[in-house]
Amino acid sequence: MSIHVALNHVTHYRYDRPINLGPQIIRLRPCAHARTRILSYSMKVTPGEHFINWQQDPQANYLARLVFPEKTTEFRIEVDFVAEMAVHNPFDFFLEPRAEMFPFSYPGEQAIELQPYRACITPRPQLNAYLRSIPFEKVRTIDFLVGLNQRIHNDIRYTIRMEPGVQTPEETLTKRSGSCRDSAWLLVQVARHMGLASRFVSGYLIQLAPDIKSLDGPSGTEIDFTDLHAWCEVYLPGAGWVGLDPTSGLLAGEGHIPVACSPDPGSAAPVTGAVDKSECEFEHSMSVSRIWEAPRVTKPYSEDEWLKIDAIGGQVDKDLQSLDVRLTQGGEPTFVSVDDRDGAEWNTEAMGPTKRILSASLLDKLRTEYAPFGLRHYGQGKWYPGEQLPRWSLNVFWRKDGEPLWLNPNLVADEAVDYGVSAEDAGAFLRGVAERLGVLPKWVFPAFEDVWYYLWRERRLPENVDPFDARLDDELERDRLRKVYMQGLDKTIGQVLPIARNTGGQGWQSGPWFLRDERCYLIPGDSPIGYRLPLDSQPWVNRGDYPYINQADPSIAQAALPSHAQLRVRVGGPAHKRTQEQSQEASSHRLSSDPTAALKKPAMFESASWVTRTFMCAEPRQGKLYVFMPPTICLEDYLEVLAAVESTAEAMGLPVIIEGYEPPRDARLTVLRVTPDPGVIEVNVQPAASWDELTQHTNFLYEAAHQTRLSTEKFMVDGRHTGTGGGNHFVLGGATPGDSPFLRRPDLLASMVAYWHNHPALSYLFSGLFIGPTSQAPRVDEARHESVRELEVAFEEMRRQETMFNNVPPWMVDRALRNLLVDVTGNTHRAEFCIDKLYSPDSATGRLGLLEMRAFEMPPHARMSLAQQLLMRALVARFWQKPYQPSSLIRWGTGLHDRYMLPHFVWADLCDVIEELNLSGYAFKAEWFAPHFEFRFPHIGEVDISNVRIDVRMALEPWHVMGEEGAQGGTVRYVDSSLERVQVKVNGFIEGRHVVTCNGEPVPLHPTGVQGEYVAGVRYRAWQPPNCLHPTIGVHAPLTFDLVDTWMHRSLGGCQYHVAHPGGRNYDTFPVNAYEAEARRLARFFRIGHTPGEVRVDQRHLNPDFPFTLDLRLT
Repeated sequence: MSIHVALNHVTHYRYDRPINLGPQIIRLRPCAHARTRILSYSMKVTPGEHFINWQQDPQANYLARLVFPEKTTEFRIEVDFVAEMAVHNPFDFFLEPRAEMFPFSYPGEQAIELQPYRACITPRPQLNAYLRSIPFEKVRTIDFLVGLNQRIHNDIRYTIRMEPGVQTPEETLTKRSGSCRDSAWLLVQVARHMGLASRFVSGYLIQLAPDIKSLDGPSGTEIDFTDLHAWCEVYLPGAGWVGLDPTSGLLAGEGHIPVACSPDPGSAAPVTGAVDKSECEFEHSMSVSRIWEAPRVTKPYSEDEWLKIDAIGGQVDKDLQSLDVRLTQGGEPTFVSVDDRDGAEWNTEAMGPTKRILSASLLDKLRTEYAPFGLRHYGQGKWYPGEQLPRWSLNVFWRKDGEPLWLNPNLVADEAVDYGVSAEDAGAFLRGVAERLGVLPKWVFPAFEDVWYYLWRERRLPENVDPFDARLDDELERDRLRKVYMQGLDKTIGQVLPIARNTGGQGWQSGPWFLRDERCYLIPGDSPIGYRLPLDSQPWVNRGDYPYINQADPSIAQAALPSHAQLRVRVGGPAHKRTQEQSQEASSHRLSSDPTAALKKPAMFESASWVTRTFMCAEPRQGKLYVFMPPTICLEDYLEVLAAVESTAEAMGLPVIIEGYEPPRDARLTVLRVTPDPGVIEVNVQPAASWDELTQHTNFLYEAAHQTRLSTEKFMVDGRHTGTGGGNHFVLGGATPGDSPFLRRPDLLASMVAYWHNHPALSYLFSGLFIGPTSQAPRVDEARHESVRELEVAFEEMRRQETMFNNVPPWMVDRALRNLLVDVTGNTHRAEFCIDKLYSPDSATGRLGLLEMRAFEMPPHARMSLAQQLLMRALVARFWQKPYQPSSLIRWGTGLHDRYMLPHFVWADLCDVIEELNLSGYAFKAEWFAPHFEFRFPHIGEVDISNVRIDVRMALEPWHVMGEEGAQGGTVRYVDSSLERVQVKVNGFIEGRHVVTCNGEPVPLHPTGVQGEYVAGVRYRAWQPPNCLHPTIGVHAPLTFDLVDTWMHRSLGGCQYHVAHPGGRNYDTFPVNAYEAEARRLARFFRIGHTPGEVRVDQRHLNPDFPFTLDLRLT
């Protein structure tokens, strides 16, 4: 992520006559100890006839002493240098134990060495008063310094001051203003009076405009700029000199480039020297420009690049439309919290205290943008074994025809507001709904917690606890008991209305429930009452008489939906808005629904087919009214009930929250969901039918998530970027199953699968860290190698069916591929190509014509996501015109986890894909995927040694799922992620003379086809967990790379990569942002550290299965 910047600084003096210049001392060369790497430096002085002597002053600052033998009319100094702006963490240091707490004292020898930096001026009244106001008490040293720096920043107003010299602290405190050098000198003197050795620093300040605006505070400069600057450094035992910038109130970072550090400001002046008396004109100019920027995820493309990408998107869109492909694209992007990166809910847990709050906030932004008159529905999501409660699902439904589903957004309750709703309000509400649906309100009945269960549960509690504080290990059970006992067992929990469409399809029916108990007692739990009703206590009915609700087949054509106005009229909308026809329609829909048969109590063993078994509920929870919607066979029925709910809410002036059953799946509706997943929030976005629509959806979602304090960036403790860890599954299909390009043209699906198989870059460049046979989205040949041949047979059989019958029916596509696109356990959902919803025989929800691409990790930037999706759209357009039918699928074997774990081969394979797309008429560029490459394969560092460059970059390493182990309540399986791999790439290598070693072992370098360029991988153990493969093999750290000259038997130089912090620092938290993450990565690489002395390298035989990889576990 480094950026190379060129700084140009010109100081120009013009004199009114020729004058003598005395010896001039220039301090404008970055110090040797500057943390920012200086790649090149130049200083040009006019007049050109001069003598220059580079030297170092007593503080080791570079200075140039210039002597001018002739008179001159001008004196011009131009400094130009290139700096590498890479992030450094200013807090990355340790303190000696004695210096961890302030105040502390320096040891004797050190105190003598630091004596010039401890010299204090005699304080005058203002400074004395300021010193007395600073608390001199025991506190962490770094906290004290940060507080002192910020205090001076707040107390002294920054002003630009052109006068030479530095104000005294007394002047600065009196004026309460000053330039950067005045604030710095004040901080130096205050720190010295507090017993801290301090020095004055002058240098360059470079500030670059940030790629992303800050959510919390100032975002920094709007443009790149540089200037001469001054700050303070304090000496801390164990850490050395620590920079503090009172002008900004922050610690000095990579943008602070020192040129002079001294005890006194006078010896830090940029230019000093004598001249003849004359009139002088002074000019000063400074500029900074970016000359090279590493591809980075925060700003992946320039505007010009993006316009080219967008143009290709438009071209692909035109082709898809002209070819009548009817492709739609959706997906499941995931997000994490900005504020709690270490919380369990944002790492491992699916549920948590803030997920629902943030999800509701994000959903509200999405609803306002896409469906202001849509239905906000709070439903039940996934429910996995081992989870006590099902996960929630926040949904927005809206009609494709533009008609509203819910007209008045003010009637949707806010979960954060207490409306004071009671059980009586819930009963009145359901009675109002009943009247609007044409059923008798008397069938509304209350529901209660199960008295007998909780009395029994109380008797089972230990004798020495209180039911209100049961001290149970299960937190949910503990809270449940406390809530039930505090509210009372006689409290009405909610109201229930049995409701169903009449068997004739006209009007609604209701009736009593004949329960064995005198009351409706709920099943114990925490879910809404609609999930806890005693349905098994309803009267017995023959299986043949049971009123099953079966979803309609999604392939059936459907008529237009009635308008919202028509629905409101049916349920008793405003009379003045009805026409005569609408009134007749309303009366026909509101037939009597209480036949005598409904009151009949079933006899013993009589099939009670007349009982209304479906229901809706109204439950007051935390002062809000939750309406539990009933299941319906068709969408029209659901919308009618919804219209009755809205009409009742409007009449009562009572906002409600809709939960329970969702509308039946229907092509006339669009849905957007926000759901929890382990460690993330998942958004199921609505499908887009065009490139422009897809672009708008993606950009708005990323921005809405950002404004909701959700992020696409998560990092490992060592600083490696992982996306979110939840993936970004792309879903491709059509508006209806009949429109799905994969069902209309099965050879398109076969082309996609075969192309991905023959180009591993498409599997690995965009994937997450968890790859391999046991991952959640393995390639076909990773999961089951023998499936490659079976895939070829399936493709051939599909082609044969197409040739013979000119058609491959959808069921045959599913049957041909369902048992091959699976993981190692046969799970069809955990596969790179998931066809669970293509044309599954299981249910109507499985026959949607959708293909889910599950191997994509969440890209940090919206435009990176769009570039990925454009690549897929272009491949779909290409294969629609000319199917990809290779003579055979490549048997990669172990080479898949040897070569294609290395960035070099992944990039080369991607370039082949890009070249083929160019031949198809789509002018893609490989550079458009450079940000993805840097995101997937972070650069560690490089070193140049004797015209040979060694470049080290992170590579891929499959993770392995371990065997089952016993655990409380069942079994567990751990994932071994302790192995890592790096790529070593060498340029200028002389084969036969040079050997690159890692920890003394020769790296199996292979030529890449470019003269002098070689590449290999090194696999090593990064950490040693208790559960891993080969737990007795220790950690291989640090990795020391040597360029060995076999003629001289010594290392010419090398570099070191530390797997953990080289100083032994153990981070307790994850990085808070990309800057801290990068700083952690950079802190572990050193361009020094070769093996000393004579080095003799033993020749090793290559592993025939992994010829490109050095496995340090076998050394």
